[in-house]
Amino acid sequence: MSTKASFKFGHQEHTQFIEEGYVRLGHLLSNKEVAALQQRIDDIMLGNIPYENMRFQLDSTSGVYREAPPESMGHKGATLQYRKIMDLEQDPLFLSYMQHPLLRDITRHYIGEDISIYRAMFMNKPANQGTVLPWHQDVGVGWGLDSNPIITVWMALDDATVENGCMQIVPGIHKHGVINEGHFATQADEEKYQLEENAIDLEVEEGEVVLLNNLLLHRSGVNPTGKQRRAFSAAYMDASTKHVATGNTFPVIFGKNALKPSEC
Repeated sequence: MSTKASFKFGHQEHTQFIEEGYVRLGHLLSNKEVAALQQRIDDIMLGNIPYENMRFQLDSTSGVYREAPPESMGHKGATLQYRKIMDLEQDPLFLSYMQHPLLRDITRHYIGEDISIYRAMFMNKPANQGTVLPWHQDVGVGWGLDSNPIITVWMALDDATVENGCMQIVPGIHKHGVINEGHFATQADEEKYQLEENAIDLEVEEGEVVLLNNLLLHRSGVNPTGKQRRAFSAAYMDASTKHVATGNTFPVIFGKNALKPSEC
């Protein structure tokens, strides 16, 4: 990987995103900037940089998704064994990345001027551990939203390989729309859409960014290697999107009243 950021989004990338539901955006950040995010998330896990209003979830010890501890507000202790950390728009480094100029252009093209964020989320496969994430779509209705976001931006903070439980996807499956409002594919869905036969391994280099359609079915496995596999993802959506139960909107990333890294 170059020490300089390299990325593009043109007609070819747009076509692939529409047809296959994903496209590689390249390296949006320099090596130094990626290293800063890696250090920052480890510092947050270890409690060196505290955030009281972030949601944390420890990893399961069994590798079984349903056996992972619940996600809840507040740090759970100094450890690198977290599975998930939410609300990272509160951190200036992660917010600066989420407001990258290319992501501004992409969200303006597909969504509009005023953009909010759902699930600014760190995901982790700890060394010699990790939890299996079954086939699922990221469905807004299942999250309790009044609309379905279509854009998620995912960045590998470490190399993601078959050996360490990289994401698997089914290109083009998003064209079938919402398969299950509860996110997860049933056994009948797996057979109907021949997920095993049509899946590909999405191996991604450290620092590489991928644009995903939220309705693209995906899953990931455990990490039997001796090195953690970290990643960060965020779902971008129209700033008018509300939570059905509360009527609340979400943190604004682009447009009117957007968050500013200097104020975090």
